[in-house]
Amino acid sequence: MPTYTPPLRDMQFVMHELLHVVEDLQQIPKHAELDADTVNAVLEEGGKFAAEVIFPLNVSGDAEGCSLDQSSHAVTTPKGFKEAYRQYIDGGWAALACDPDFGGQILGLGAGERAHLDALLGVDQRVLVGHFGQAQRLVAH
Repeated sequence: MPTYTPPLRDMQFVMHELLHVVEDLQQIPKHAELDADTVNAVLEEGGKFAAEVIFPLNVSGDAEGCSLDQSSHAVTTPKGFKEAYRQYIDGGWAALACDPDFGGQILGLGAGERAHLDALLGVDQRVLVGHFGQAQRLVAH
């Protein structure tokens, strides 16, 4: 059976040595205490999630695919996708950039870093934009 090993060293190189994410984010008061260990922990845990939860879904996703009920217009995802999404939400991945008062970690990664982490996690950007946008609207009102 195929396996997935997250390219953690490559991601750490991009985040720390190429983009200097920690130093840049520390210039923002709400991120003043951010350190490389925190960023590395997020990458490592994201890698575990991708390898242990998301990657194994490739087989069922390819074999089963999604199905559309023409009468109800309900879409059914392959076996395991609903549970993986629940683990993604319960693990706090959708709330990384949100306010801690609302379950977030205020880890406001830049668009490039966020896209890289989301690609690692196998997450559709449209889903994340929806969650983040909803959280921002709630905070604003």
